[in-house]
Amino acid sequence: MNAQDPIAAFRVEAGELLGDIEQALLDLSHDLGSRDLVDSVFRGFHTLKGSGAMFGFDALAAFTHHCETAFDRVRKGQVPATEELVAVILSAMDHMQALVDGDGSGLDATGDEILGRLHQAIGAADVAGAADADNRAETAIATAPSSPATAGWTITFRLPANCMTTGTNPLVLLDELRALGDAKVTAQTDRIPSLDELDASQCHLGWQVELRGDVSRADIEDVFIFVMDDMELDVAPLEIDPCETEIAASDDVTPQIPTPAVQAAAPAADAVSADTGKARPANTPANSPAKAQESVRVPAERLDVLMDRVGELVIVQSRLAQLSNQGVRGPAGELALRSVAEDIERLASELRDTMMVLRMVPVASLFGRFRRLVHDLARETGKTIDLSTHGETTEVDKTVIERLADPMVHLIRNACDHGLETPEERVAAGKSEAGHVTLSAHQAGGEVLITIRDDGRGINRDRVRAKAEAQGLIEPGAQISDSELLQMIFHPGFSTAAQVTNLSGRGVGMDVVKRTIESLRGTIDITSNPGEGSTVVLRIPLTLAIIEGLLVRVGEGCYVIPLAVVEECIELSLEEDMRSRGRSFITLRDRLVPFIRLREMFDTGTRPDPHQKIVVIATGGERVGLVVDQIIGSHQTVIKSMSPLHRDVATFAGATILGDGSVALILDAVQLVALGQLQEERLRAAG
Repeated sequence: MNAQDPIAAFRVEAGELLGDIEQALLDLSHDLGSRDLVDSVFRGFHTLKGSGAMFGFDALAAFTHHCETAFDRVRKGQVPATEELVAVILSAMDHMQALVDGDGSGLDATGDEILGRLHQAIGAADVAGAADADNRAETAIATAPSSPATAGWTITFRLPANCMTTGTNPLVLLDELRALGDAKVTAQTDRIPSLDELDASQCHLGWQVELRGDVSRADIEDVFIFVMDDMELDVAPLEIDPCETEIAASDDVTPQIPTPAVQAAAPAADAVSADTGKARPANTPANSPAKAQESVRVPAERLDVLMDRVGELVIVQSRLAQLSNQGVRGPAGELALRSVAEDIERLASELRDTMMVLRMVPVASLFGRFRRLVHDLARETGKTIDLSTHGETTEVDKTVIERLADPMVHLIRNACDHGLETPEERVAAGKSEAGHVTLSAHQAGGEVLITIRDDGRGINRDRVRAKAEAQGLIEPGAQISDSELLQMIFHPGFSTAAQVTNLSGRGVGMDVVKRTIESLRGTIDITSNPGEGSTVVLRIPLTLAIIEGLLVRVGEGCYVIPLAVVEECIELSLEEDMRSRGRSFITLRDRLVPFIRLREMFDTGTRPDPHQKIVVIATGGERVGLVVDQIIGSHQTVIKSMSPLHRDVATFAGATILGDGSVALILDAVQLVALGQLQEERLRAAG
């Protein structure tokens, strides 16, 4: 996205605005009497409508106008805020997002259905009259004489000179005034400078509007709510000619007011013109949907730090160029060159850390998405569900946040649908009527632990075991640990649901969770107590871009082991190596630890070094040793994706480029531990 792409910029800002409105609506559903929340929702719709009209999203502006009008009536106390109204507006938010992403074509039926529900939620007379306000204002002169003069206002206003550059469109304000009643607009040109002094980027006009109709001063001030502080505004009662009043009274015609479902089709002029083959307006968005480019909000102080580091790097580069021109001669030259190399190494490390921080976003941006999900699930299942979050300030790489969204949706849906009981079942079990789902996050070393906890019925282990035996995942009567049994729910096609619903039960969601978390080099821990609920812990690396690694040599090749999973390094003596042949176990502090000879796994075709080393790694409580020929040392590892031909090789998580230009593969600790467990099971079966 760049400065030449205002539509993309609008889509980004509209998405953020819709997110803010949605959060306010969800808060309002828990506190229907909050005036501040009602005002916040109204202001959000008002801004979205004006911005949409400014950028040519006419269908969006027309649809948003109905929602704005509904909340305007709530704000004025004409109708109460209800849970049904909030639910309808939340559905309208999805429709608005579709209008932002596309151009509104083919969405008329959905918009009509939502407006019909809005009509029912807030009352026919209230919404119908408000929904038809725009058409009445535009057709009043053409179809009928003015309605009897009741109240009226003379509105004189002048916007700040720089209003056009700050995004304020006077035409939008005038259209909103016309929507309030019968308006006569007169431009004031007394402050237009001479041509040689004219600045085309400035607004030199003022306007006087004679507004007739039953309109309050508050309605007029609401039009200018976002520019009130910087403009000149005078609102005075309109003086009506008595003769004009008599004529208007004798010719009174009451216009027919259509329902919102009928009215909704009128603003979508772009869709009508497409059907009839007429040319679209120049300011109408293109037909093909276009997603806004993704962006990250970065605090200014972090950019200042980055700029300082870049400035230092430029200085060091100048020193290096000077040394290159002079040539390195003698001890003094070598010392100067070594000093420059140390500065570059320091700056590279600081730049890496700074860039890592720039990519970090708080998990609040992830947790906030699920409030709407839980709200909708509660309505769909008929359950009362409370969602609480903790550790929202914990920061994770933006890419990790994006890829965690789908797995967490599946986990939360399972917790709400399978885990939590109905209100009647909870009361019978001595619990509160409302079920609780808790999301929390905290950092532990190089990982972020994200926990999804519910206080429901827990996992039925007998049902899980029966399903696993039926699918051939375990032998009937086989002894397995409790954690291994619970991990069965992540197998493809595994589900203990008695029936398939539109929420869950097909056995595909948890498989997606496992594959996605493993692709992030993470692990899943699950615990469950019958009658008390379940807890799922996702262990995710902080970033997918750069990691601290342990560089090792196996045969003639180099490999990187993520330092976060390394517990210790020990030497494998020749006697221990010979004794463990056929067993692949080593006794470490009175505990058997299986190990894998990487030289044999990778088929290097080389003889082992006389002093081999074992790198003990651990993930999810399981420990496995990796036998290597040499431990080279720690290494700052920039992760590169594997080629399409090698992405299915499960033992590698990626690759990196070493200082000499050679490539080192990054070992996948999770897959190696799983392989170690498989070897251990085979040895147990053989012994």
